[in-house]
Amino acid sequence: MSPSRRLDPQPTLATVAERAGVSRQTVSNALNSPELLREDTLARVQAVIEELGYTPNRAARQLRTRSSHLIGLRFEPAQEGTSNALIDRFVHTLVEATARTGHHIVLFSGDPHDPLDGYDRLLKATAVDAFVITDTYAGTPQADFLRKVGAPFVTFGRPWDDPSARHPWVDVAGSKGAQLATEHLLAAGHQRVAWLGWEKSSRIGEDRRSGWSRALRAAGVDQAGLGVRISDNVDAARMAAHAMLEDGTVTGVACVSDTIAIGVLHALAERNLRPGTDVGVTGFDDSLGAQVAWPGLTSVRQPLEQVAIEVVDLVHAVLSLRAPAEPARMLEPTLVVRRSSLRQD
Repeated sequence: MSPSRRLDPQPTLATVAERAGVSRQTVSNALNSPELLREDTLARVQAVIEELGYTPNRAARQLRTRSSHLIGLRFEPAQEGTSNALIDRFVHTLVEATARTGHHIVLFSGDPHDPLDGYDRLLKATAVDAFVITDTYAGTPQADFLRKVGAPFVTFGRPWDDPSARHPWVDVAGSKGAQLATEHLLAAGHQRVAWLGWEKSSRIGEDRRSGWSRALRAAGVDQAGLGVRISDNVDAARMAAHAMLEDGTVTGVACVSDTIAIGVLHALAERNLRPGTDVGVTGFDDSLGAQVAWPGLTSVRQPLEQVAIEVVDLVHAVLSLRAPAEPARMLEPTLVVRRSSLRQD
């Protein structure tokens, strides 16, 4: 089912009542207590229900009454050729934090090309209390869909397309993280710091790039020719790094992800250049790849455990029908320094 079709207006109980010329309570009785109605009234309402294709959304109703103690989370598979599996850290803490509020996480999958896939099936088949959305970098059609059906939700990720959105969310200041990494490289003596980032369509990538740009402006470094956009792939990063290092003045590379940074480390090895001493390299996300790559990759670490705790706090507030304190929460990243960014002589 296409996203546009799924979001088409659906017949409601009010629609049925108006078409049948009865009250909403009469339609509700026809669905739940048909013995209370006269035969002719029941037949008329049932005919309209069949004509309109109306299906009472029992799952959405149970969402509003908070009867299941289950929270839905769409789980995305790790991409081949990348070092990122950060969702594991987030989910582990999410499970622990929800257990303390008496809830459990229900993981479900969906078509990677359809951000709405899976939500409607879960609503129809399972009574969950709320949803946690993690892929807001692709926009927030899930938020629109869940808002339409009355399902509570909280997002890990800001509403990129709609800064005025009123749903609760938690995010990490990626721009601040890239700025920290760039300032660290500059302080280590790498005065010409290049940027290897994602395509311009990436909201997260452009946010991180802005932190690199801000740090260079503050240091009075000309950015011309220093910013490159590529896909999040080790080999693409390796080839881009080779091209970038043809400019002998570049001695620092700040990367949008650890995957990109590992590609740069491969290029340095192929050129017999020493990470940190000859070319300083930083990644982003402090993945397992950053921790095991030689000689140790300096990387921006997102506080994913704290993100999960904040998300659960917001979910608990929403399900308790109270306005959460600070419904929009931005957390600060930190920089984990390893040998890839430090001069050794």
